[in-house]
Amino acid sequence: MNQADVSKLVSKLKINIKPRHRNLKNPEGPEGRLDKLRKTVTGLIKHERIELNYNRADEARGYAERLISEAIRYGDRHKSTMEMADFWLEEKQLIHKLFKVLVPRFENYTVSYTRMFKAPSSYPDACMQRAVLELRGHPFPPLNNDRSHNKNLLHNVLLDAARKDFRREQFEKLSQSVINEQNKQKTDILKDK
Repeated sequence: MNQADVSKLVSKLKINIKPRHRNLKNPEGPEGRLDKLRKTVTGLIKHERIELNYNRADEARGYAERLISEAIRYGDRHKSTMEMADFWLEEKQLIHKLFKVLVPRFENYTVSYTRMFKAPSSYPDACMQRAVLELRGHPFPPLNNDRSHNKNLLHNVLLDAARKDFRREQFEKLSQSVINEQNKQKTDILKDK
């Protein structure tokens, strides 16, 4: 089987996944770890933005990406995809949201379906890194500041100078054409006399 055929069999995720899972310690063992990840993926699909520990957010992001990717690729008529959605989403009404709301939103995306930001940690719990995990296209205000409108950024200063030069050149062309038109009218008047 050549490489092109293999790429059709396995969907490619748009984020990097570590080859080994993180050690998310849980007193209940591996089942408790999976239960926490299921709750995280369910919360992400339900609320579309959640704040949690960085390690758990990073681990759950891969599972959420894979779930959305498979839902887009196969749809709600595929048995394995429905079993995967049934496993990862603890609230069963969210399966409807996955296929009817999120799949149409993400089907034309060329970037990842989730975004993860490092969040500031509170002082007493400074040992644990915090993160905000969110789905793209959510209705909430953005977390990162749009800095493109800062007039002191280099590209904005250069664009402003280019804009001023262009306007000055256009004004000079306009004024030159007005002067030429006035001179032409004056020569026409002098010829008539």
